[in-house]
Amino acid sequence: MRILLIEDEPEMASVLKTALQRQDIIVDQVSTLADAEMMAKVGSYDAVVLDRRLPDGEGLSLIPRLRALHVDAPVLALTAMGGLDDRISGLNAGADDYMVKPFATEELVARLRALHRRQFTLRAEHTMIGRLTYDFRHREALVGDQTLDLPRRERLVLETLIRRPGRAVMRGTLEEAVYALDDEIGSNALDAHISRLRRKLEDVAAGIEIRAIRNIGYLLRAIP
Repeated sequence: MRILLIEDEPEMASVLKTALQRQDIIVDQVSTLADAEMMAKVGSYDAVVLDRRLPDGEGLSLIPRLRALHVDAPVLALTAMGGLDDRISGLNAGADDYMVKPFATEELVARLRALHRRQFTLRAEHTMIGRLTYDFRHREALVGDQTLDLPRRERLVLETLIRRPGRAVMRGTLEEAVYALDDEIGSNALDAHISRLRRKLEDVAAGIEIRAIRNIGYLLRAIP
């Protein structure tokens, strides 16, 4: 899952970003409405976490601008404005969920995952290619009864490729799924993750291959 976090308090932003990243959530963080709108134009997000009191205006004013940009990611308002009228106005303004500070990060993660699941209720929870089954709900890759032990970034690569079986996935799409914008990415970092993932799939005879498509990206398919 990749989220856009709009929070202007540096300490709060740092705590949130660290907690979410520990849960395998990719986080791009900005502190103003202007920067958030710019990021929404160029990025693809599964959810938006939005503070209301921002330096350049009321956070809720961003929601109609996101929808005008055809950004349909659910919005979770995370704010100190916790009165009944505040919560009602937030939901009426288009927020999909509303949390009041202070809060437990575990609850925030649970609510984000619930919003994400709600978006994809029609999507199959499992995909099987070759001998490999990927469980999207529990984020597990299995070959037979064996669970593959995959580090976070290798698993994110596999999850992104397996959503588009038999189709080329651009490098930029894979990098966006694996790295936050402020991550330092080596020139061959993505290729290294894919190389290790390939070896693990081969070691368990998963019956699938990851092919490099020159100047484009990678493609996952069942071995003929």
